[in-house]
Amino acid sequence: MNTPEFITHLKENEIFVFGSNLAGMHGGGAARIARERFGAQMGQGVGLQGQSYAIPTMQGGVETIKPYVDEFIQFAQQHPELTFLVTRIGCGIAGFRDEDIAPLFEDAHLIPNIVLPKGW
Repeated sequence: MNTPEFITHLKENEIFVFGSNLAGMHGGGAARIARERFGAQMGQGVGLQGQSYAIPTMQGGVETIKPYVDEFIQFAQQHPELTFLVTRIGCGIAGFRDEDIAPLFEDAHLIPNIVLPKGW
């Protein structure tokens, strides 16, 4: 199973995982969808908020994203009752490519409640 390309609604136990900026200014891309539909809060750039989970991707290179991805994977492990639908974080406005970001999620393949984009 892979994350759908376009997510318009969630089941009660599903969480929309999106790329954000540290300031939590959810103005475009998946962040805007997270704010408009799934409870992301302006001013919160990291973590669970409503039915969404923010992973900062706008603060530097891939190496600055990895700690937040690792934190997310730990969070998902601690919440097996939730299903996390990971969008192509960092591959839109942030300007990264799938081959840049996908390796950060290597450990996520072992977590049954994390759903990744096709090819990740």
